[in-house]
Amino acid sequence: MLVRPRNFLAIAVAAPLLMLVAAPAAAHGGAHWSYSGSTGPAKWASLEKDFGSCALGRTQSPIDIHDSAAKKADLPAIIFDYKPAPLKIIDNGHTIQVNYAPGSFITVGGKQFELVQFHFHKPSEEKVNGKNYDMVAHLVHKDTDGNLAVVAVLLKKGSASPLVKTLWDNLPKQKGHEMAVDAVTINIADLLPGDKAYYTFAGSLTTPPCSENVTWFVLKNPSSISSDEIARFAKSYPMNARPVQPLNGREIKTSN
Repeated sequence: MLVRPRNFLAIAVAAPLLMLVAAPAAAHGGAHWSYSGSTGPAKWASLEKDFGSCALGRTQSPIDIHDSAAKKADLPAIIFDYKPAPLKIIDNGHTIQVNYAPGSFITVGGKQFELVQFHFHKPSEEKVNGKNYDMVAHLVHKDTDGNLAVVAVLLKKGSASPLVKTLWDNLPKQKGHEMAVDAVTINIADLLPGDKAYYTFAGSLTTPPCSENVTWFVLKNPSSISSDEIARFAKSYPMNARPVQPLNGREIKTSN
């Protein structure tokens, strides 16, 4: 079920997300945060007043998804309409991110969301039945009202991903600067698994400011990525995953 907050709230949530995902970390002018130590997840809320949701929020992400607790439901299929796009890639100091050209969408239950960007975490931030996957790709979307939806593509060690290889072969040499590789075209559809069954729940951004009212779609079937591709990401980011957060009574639905 989609979370549909009021428009003024959706805009308030969307603005920090789009600033966060579209600009390098150094350009924010805000508090430095990280995944360990004195600026790690346990301290995020104390680093800046706008980060309060990281501690006080009631629908924080990521979560541990247990099949025994997920409610089976007659959920609409996610219709993916992703188009090829020129590669625009950035190492923003927290992850490797690709900013996607306008014109690619998902549609769920008649509601359309446009793909804004995608990025990676190691290991997967989401757990399924208590276990992480090797990595995850988060595909960030917004609709015309500013409502946010994230599709999580779990990644497990196996065969190589041609898409991921292309990304890693074009990594920027400098953090904080988007690199446009005009000669390279990618299509994020190449990373999707064949079976697109999913879990869905209300959640938040998994990075500061941890804004809530984000609809999550976690694809149940993982895609493959090679051990070498995992190792290449780990050279820059050996661990960039926020710990799982309390459910606080949230309902998790799973497609049949």
